Order: sequence, then structure tokens, then C-alpha cells
Amino acid sequence: MDDETFLREFEACRIAGGEFRHVDHVRLAWLYLRRHEYAGAEARMRDAIRAFAVRNNAAGKYHETVTVGWMRLVAVAHALSGRVGTFADFIRIHPWLLEKDALLEFYSKERLGSDEARAAIVPPDRKPLPGLQV
Repeated sequence: MDDETFLREFEACRIAGGEFRHVDHVRLAWLYLRRHEYAGAEARMRDAIRAFAVRNNAAGKYHETVTVGWMRLVAVAHALSGRVGTFADFIRIHPWLLEKDALLEFYSKERLGSDEARAAIVPPDRKPLPGLQV
């Protein structure tokens, strides 16, 4: 599915929960970052993921720290990549973004798995997330 269709289908909640994988989360973040400044991209991502979770009867699965943490990681990779033309090229440059556990470099499992981290952004307890110029 091309980027525009993917974005439209996701935002309309026409992608089934079981069909939306980690790589799709990364792609969605990348698409928002290509279209918006960081703060706007993050806000859109939060709203879109929350709406998707609700639509798929999984509102309790939304995780604020994971959503924002991944946005930060994708944003840093995006900033380092310039205006890469396709998502496939972006992932070729940054294959580490496909590692679902990449946030565990910054967060312990206990901290990331906490109810507090699910409900609100919590700072990492292992090492700081990479910085952004926002």
C-alpha cells in the first residue's frame, strides 16, 4: 500500500488491529515527521494510536511512554537521514528501528512496563533518549 493510502486507511481506522505491526508504527511516525514539525507529528501520532486502540477495543493497550519514546527515536533517525525518498530507504539506513525492544536500551523492563509509564511519559532510567532540536 502506498504511503498516502496507508495513512488514510490508518487514520480512518480501516486497518485491523492484528494487521498493524511494529514496522507500521515506525512507518506512521516517519510519515507524520515528513509532514509536520516534531510537536505536531507527536501530537498526531498520539491521537492516531489512541483512536486506533479504541476502535480495536484495546484502549488499555495504549502506552504513552512507548508511543513518545518511539517518536523520539524515529525523529532522530529522520533528522540524520535528510529527506530520504521512501520508507524502504529509510529502514535500509536505520534497520535498528525494526528492533521492537530498542527502547530497553533506555528503559528497564520494570519502568517501561509500569502503569505510570503507560499513562504518562516517564523519563528513562538507563540512559537518556537521544536529543532533538525541537
